[in-house]
Formats: sequence, C-alpha cells, structure tokens
Amino acid sequence: MAANPIKITDTTFRDAHQSLLATRLEMADMEPVAAAMDEIGFHSMEVWGGATFDAATRFLNEDPWERLRTFKRLMPNTPLMMLLRGQSLVGYRAYADDVVDTFIDRAAQVGIDIFRVFDALNDEWNLEQAARAVKASGKHLQMAICYSITEGGRLGGPIYSLDYYVDRARRFQDMGADSICIKDMGGLLAPYDAFDLVTALKPVLNVPLQLHTHYTSGMASMTVLKAIEAGVDVVDTCLAPLAMRTAQPAIEPLEVALRGTERDCGLDLAAILEVGDYLESVLPKYRHLMQDSKSAVIDVRVLDHQIPGGMASNLISQLREANALDRLEEVLAELPRTRRDLGNPPLVTPMSQMIGSQSVSNVLFGRYAMVSDQVREYASGMYGRPPALLDPEVRSIALRGDARDGRPITGKPSALLAPELERAAEQVRPLSDDLEDVLTYALFPSTGMRFLRVKYGMDPRPGSSAPAAQSPEQPETLPEKSSRARAFNVFVEGSVYSVEVDPLQSTPSAIAAQPQRPTAAPAPAAAAAASAPTLAAEGEAAITAPMPGIVLRYVVEVGQSVAAGDPVLVLEAMKMENTLPSPISGLVKSLSFDAGVTVSKDDVLAVIAP
Repeated sequence: MAANPIKITDTTFRDAHQSLLATRLEMADMEPVAAAMDEIGFHSMEVWGGATFDAATRFLNEDPWERLRTFKRLMPNTPLMMLLRGQSLVGYRAYADDVVDTFIDRAAQVGIDIFRVFDALNDEWNLEQAARAVKASGKHLQMAICYSITEGGRLGGPIYSLDYYVDRARRFQDMGADSICIKDMGGLLAPYDAFDLVTALKPVLNVPLQLHTHYTSGMASMTVLKAIEAGVDVVDTCLAPLAMRTAQPAIEPLEVALRGTERDCGLDLAAILEVGDYLESVLPKYRHLMQDSKSAVIDVRVLDHQIPGGMASNLISQLREANALDRLEEVLAELPRTRRDLGNPPLVTPMSQMIGSQSVSNVLFGRYAMVSDQVREYASGMYGRPPALLDPEVRSIALRGDARDGRPITGKPSALLAPELERAAEQVRPLSDDLEDVLTYALFPSTGMRFLRVKYGMDPRPGSSAPAAQSPEQPETLPEKSSRARAFNVFVEGSVYSVEVDPLQSTPSAIAAQPQRPTAAPAPAAAAAASAPTLAAEGEAAITAPMPGIVLRYVVEVGQSVAAGDPVLVLEAMKMENTLPSPISGLVKSLSFDAGVTVSKDDVLAVIAP
C-alpha cells in the first residue's frame, strides 16, 4: 500500500461526455460497463447533475431520475456524486428555496452520496440554501471554488489572486463543507500555480481538498501532477476514450506514472483498459458530436477566451443550428469583451451560457442589440454579486425596461422568490402526481412538460411514427390545412417524401406524404416553400425568430393593443430566454405558434397591424 494514495473521482459518465459529446451519451451505452466501473476502486464517480438532467429530457427522451436509479443499482459500492449549481440546481436560473430543498432531498434518497455544490460567482449567498439542504439530508457536502483568471493566463491580477481563493475556501469551510474542490472548468490552472494554490489552501483547511480540471489548454496532466506533489487529496480523471481535449485528463497514464510512489492510486489498470475498449466500440455513433473543426486536440487560445469544455461543445452545436458555424472565430474573439463588460465572472454554468449566448447575439445581431432575460436578471443582481463592476453603458442597456426600473438588488436574490413547487404540481397534475415529475417540470417548464407528455403517451416519442394517445375531445378527422402550412422534402433511406407541415399544434400534423423517386436534392419549388416565412400584409410588422428556438409563451393576445417596444413573446434560444418586442404600435393581428413549439430562424412568430 502507498503511504498516501491519491484518491480518484471518475467523470466518464458525466463531465467527460458533457465536455466532448454535448452530454449525449445514452444510458444504454453506459449500463453494460457500470458494474465493472464499480469494481475498479474509484473514490467516487460523478454520474449526475450539470447538464445531464436537461440533456436527458431535452435530447435523449430519458428520465434523469431513472438514470440515477440505474446507476445506484449497478454501482452500489462506489459513492455517486453530482454537480449542483447552488440555487440554480441543474438549471439556468435561481429557483425558490422550496424547489432547492425538495430537489436535494429527493436526489439524496434516489442515490446521490456526494453533492459538489458551486456558484458561478463564488457568492455564498447563492450557496447557503443548497448547503443547508445537503447537510439536512445527511450526505457529503463538497463546496467548489470556481477557478478563473483575469488575464495573462496565470494566477493573480486584480481579482483572482491567491488571497481570493484562500478567502473563498475559508468561507465555504465555515458553511459546513465536508470537503473543498478547486473547480477549474476552463483548464486555466497552470501547473506551478496549482502547486502554489494547493500549498496555500492545505494549512487553512481541516477537510479534504480535491482538484477538478479540464485538458482544454493542454496543461491538465501536468497540473494534476503538481497538485499531487503539493498534497491535494483527490483528483478528477476519466477513461481515455472520453479524456483530454475539453474533458478531464486520462486516468491510465496517471495510474502508471504514480505506480510505486507514495501516492500510488492502486486502481485496477487491467479492468480500466477493458472498459476503455468497450467505450471505443460504442463511441463511433457519437462522432458527429465531437468538436471536429480543428486538427489540434488542445486549444491554446482557451487562455484568452476561457471557454469551459461543456460550453465549447454546446457553442459549436448552437452555432451549427443557427447556420452560423462559419462565425465561430468571431464569437471566440467577442467572448473576452463580453465577459469584461459583465464584470469578469468565472465562465461556468449558468454564467458561461449567458456570456456565450450573449457573445453569439453580439456577433449575429450587433453588440447588445438583443439581450437575453437571464443577462438582464444578472445585471439587476438576481444572480448574486459579480466579482467586478459591470460596464455602466452595458448595464444601462441590459436594464432598459426592467421591472425594477434599473434599481439593483442589495440582498440575497433568492429571498425575493416566491415558493414554486405547489404551482408546478398543479401544472403537472393532469399527467402525474409523482414528485420527480413535478421537479422535472419546475426546473424546465417548457422542455420538461414536453418530455412528460411523451413519457405519459400524450405525444409521440421524437423520431417515432407512433401516434400520441388521443383524448376523447380530439377529432378523429384531420383538421383543415391553414395558410401557414409549409412544404418540406424529407429524405428517408434513399427515398424522398413531400410533406406539408402546419404549425398550429404542439405536435405538427403531417398532412400529406407521397413517396417520390429518389433524388439527390430537394425540388426547387419545395426548397423555396420550406425557407419562405409567412409574410405580413403591407404596412404590418412581422416578428420573426432571430435564431432557432422554442416558443415559451406569448405575453399578449390577438386583438390586444401594443406600443412599440412592448413585449410580445418569449423565445428560448441557446438555452436562454429572449423577450421579443413589438417593432411598431398597433394591434396584435396573429400569433403563429402554440407554446412549446420549436421554430426555425426567420419563422414569423407574430404579426402586428398598425
């Protein structure tokens, strides 16, 4: 036995595929090796939280609670860990205290042993409720300090100094942390800075210290080694097939490098290699999700743009959906400017998503021509205290039309939130009274409800031809086709089908599908129809989708009078909510979609008549 073995947390089933595969690894591809992973000897395994909850319901049609139950059943011997975003839980906004308490209690019951809790601003205001809830559950509370740098690529500077991190660690320990984690989501922690940081933290802590880093900049393996030399207690790694690039360093070379030393981790390398072989066999089906725009496996520019791994894969996916992948370099150049404008917050969810989405909007539509509701809330103080002052002009733009008239919040933001769980239960009651379903909806009302409707047979599973369950009131005959019906060519295994889709229902109806002879490209007339938005009459103003997204809700009704600039609807795009205003004063003539419908760029969402 080694004198002081380093303990290893494995991230293969959570952060590794979140970083490399946009969180799309399906449960069916993890189940076959979960039991084998349980026998390897990891200190813990991170399997839940972060973006996995959202991705499971939004993209994979998998119940995240059932995923956790499966992990617990297959891995009973290894403590299971989740990443929790403080008051934001696994979402992108602050939730009321009743949701925080209930979610954590349920996660503890279902299978989470270690809660890694962090706040994107390292603000203890946003950690207090979650920390209390974890302690009340009797589970391990690990509080994470989000690591960031101001500029220059190294520790120090006017904000993120050694004293800053020591102060955060002391505060978090005083809040009851059972361990402290240095959370380096961008791969920004340089090796010798890691040595200095661990050396400074160990004497002031009486709880274990863990290091989580990413390989993005190419420094992670060196950083982990220097942290181990300085006495860190636990480090995060993952299996080689999902390691490096924007994920964690690989465990295999680290195990060999430490073998025979006083910090030998003592893991079963043969078992690790066997699981790695299996992963290599299933990963080809996910290759389309890999970041394939560059030849290099490291991104040396991360020290400038500071994008964390999960954000990088999502950013590329979102630009591709907006048909703007060719503007990636412009977005990367814009990111540091946007971050400075907004007070240099650490780039970690939800701040990374806010900064990333705002940077995309700044490039595509002009700087701050469109500001998401989340950025407005952040500028008002609803996400907590930023590490530096916001640019006054940008803050003024963001708060234009704010319900609080631009007055900043001076206390704990969550204290302003009314309880949410009872209302969520009312919304879900027609489908289910299960608490886990209620929590799914409370966290993600739009995509969560869409998932629940599929789960309970009200809507067909995405990609399935099976009809949804019909209610007694639903007519058996097809509805009349409206003027908004649009023609598409759909290609299926060498055949092309001409399909008309009418966006009147939550699940569009295929009105006609006549097989044609295989062809290499859509017919010109069909292609034109598919891309042409519904037009407003002369003198009327159409509100169009600036990018692909989901219509969350309309805030007006047909026939209602609106003034120029009044909010008309909320569109979710790039996981951010964007309130779209009326371009003119007049009457609402038409609202084109139901809530929950996915729309394409340039789709007409509403028409305003003068």
